[in-house]
Parts: sequence; structure tokens; C-alpha cells
Amino acid sequence: MKFQLAVNLERMDDSTDMREVVRHTLDMVQMAEDGGFNIVWAAEHHALEMTIAPNPFQILTWWAKETSNIRLGTAVVNAAYWHPINLAGEAAFLDLISDGRLEFGIGSGAYQREFDRMHPGLKQSDGWRYMQEMLPVVRALWQGDVEHNGDYWKFPNSTACPKPVQTEVPVWVAARSPITYDYALREKCHVMSWPLTRGFEEAELYKKQLDEAIAKANNGFSPTFAMMRHAAVYDNQEDRDEAIRAIQTVLGQFENLFRNMGDVNNGFAKKIPLYELQGKEQFQPDMLEENLLFGSPDTVIDKLDRYQRLGVDEFIYYASMGMNMEAQKRSMKLFCDEIIPAFS
Repeated sequence: MKFQLAVNLERMDDSTDMREVVRHTLDMVQMAEDGGFNIVWAAEHHALEMTIAPNPFQILTWWAKETSNIRLGTAVVNAAYWHPINLAGEAAFLDLISDGRLEFGIGSGAYQREFDRMHPGLKQSDGWRYMQEMLPVVRALWQGDVEHNGDYWKFPNSTACPKPVQTEVPVWVAARSPITYDYALREKCHVMSWPLTRGFEEAELYKKQLDEAIAKANNGFSPTFAMMRHAAVYDNQEDRDEAIRAIQTVLGQFENLFRNMGDVNNGFAKKIPLYELQGKEQFQPDMLEENLLFGSPDTVIDKLDRYQRLGVDEFIYYASMGMNMEAQKRSMKLFCDEIIPAFS
């Protein structure tokens, strides 16, 4: 099993200096490279302090200059917010300046709040239509001149400038529903999945959908299957309690955004009370500790071994969860020192 890192520039409130956030985020990326991680991912989100990522390519360009080997991925660009020529050029330029380290992840978007601002009138539930038109066009632009006359974009003969360094850029699709798994395998894409806070049975469901999509596509493509979980490795009760408090705060903000409740002030989403939500048991401390990649080094190794036996090829360590910066680094160090060697 290989390992990937998802890390965001994040603030839970305005008491944290953004310059500290910048230094900390780069520290985490460099720790991941030194510790043997395969890929680091940058997200795309807008007008939200909990995920500060207005342009993932700008973030990855910064990381490219501060690293040497770790691969650099978008997780994910939202197709509906881009023009194909713009997206193809930005991605190719990142591949060029990083000497061929780009992993191109594309998706259909998470929050209706963002669509209301970035693409007014478009329902988040229809974002997949833009993704499915966008991806083949971007790939064609990377190859050379192409004319496009689609439902959402139209342009005369054009190409990506520059071209990617890699002959074939690895492409990833963020998938949860069967229709997206089918599309990913039809288009010969790798798959990243996120079971949120749900139990292992959700991971089993995603693997089943992946296997069914591979059988349907029947095109000889063998995808890399990656799975993401919020992660915290600890060896004492204090760090355990800090991780639980942090994830509950982040989840309260996430549910606010996911349900489009609109309670966001100056970029900070208000935490909604988790005990009021349907399915509130999934937010209880014991359940969170069980379902997420939380625990002592031995516990985390056992959990990862279960994912590996399921058929997960690469595990995405989701570090951005509101923990204090030193606790995040302690967790990352434990993971690099004690977890990764167990899967080498």
C-alpha cells in the first residue's frame, strides 16, 4: 500500500495568523515527502476559511518549488468553474515546472453555496454533467489542436499551451455514486473515494461499485483505487481528545455547508450542533474513533491492513481537520515513523 496526503490551508477562526497557516501547511507537505508519501493533493474551494484553495495549481506550483519527488495532485478541480482551454493550460504548466509530477484530479463539486457564487443558477447535483464533458476535451487539448462544440463549451480549433511533460497524465475522478464509477472506468481514470464518517461497510460498497464498473468497462484498464479518511495518530489521551474535538468542530462546519444552511460569516462557517442531525450517532466520539483513521500506531496499522485486504491500493491521509498545528505534526511524525514502514 502507498500513501497520499490531503492537506489544506485552513482556519477555524480569525485568531490564527495566515502566515502561520502557510508555514505549517508547507511543513506538512515536506514531512510527507521525507516520510515516503507518494502524492500530495490540493483542493479547490472558494470563499471558505476552512479550506483556503482558490486555485489548486497555484498551491501546487508553490509546493513544487519546495519539494523534489512527491507527486502533486488536484483533489479536485471543479469542472463547472473552468473553461477547458484555461484548465488544460494551467494543468500542463504545472506538469512542466514540476518536471512531470502532475496527478490530475477532477470532480463535480461539493457545496451548493459555492455554485451559487461561482456558477449562479447551476445545481450542485448537475455538476457531474460539466465534469463529463470537460475531461475528454482537456485530454484532447493536451494532445494538440481540437475544435469543440459541446453542451457547455464551444470553441474553434485550439490547443493547450504548454503541453504536459508526461506522455500520459494520470487522471483521477472523485467517485461515490455508481454513475461516477462507471464514467471513471469508461474514461480510464483512477478513482479516489471518501466514505466521510461512515463505517467500513461504506468502503466495501465503494469497492463493489468499482469492481462492477471495471467489469462494465471491459477495456483492459486497471485503476488505482485510493480511499481517504480523516487521520490522527496518537499515543496519549490528551492528543486523542484533541483530535475528537477538532473533527467534531470541522464536521459541524462541513454539515452546515453540505446542507447549504447559509450561516457563514466572513468566510467562517458556523458549527451546527451535531446532536440535532439525523444519524447523529456517526458523530459520537467512539464512533468517530472507530470509523476514521484514528488511534494508536498499532490500531492504525490494523485498520490500514483491513483496507489493504479489501483492495485499496493507496490510502489518503486527510490531515486538515482543525487540530492545532503541533498535534498535526506529532500525528504525521508517528505515521511516517511507525505506520509507513509496516507497509513497505
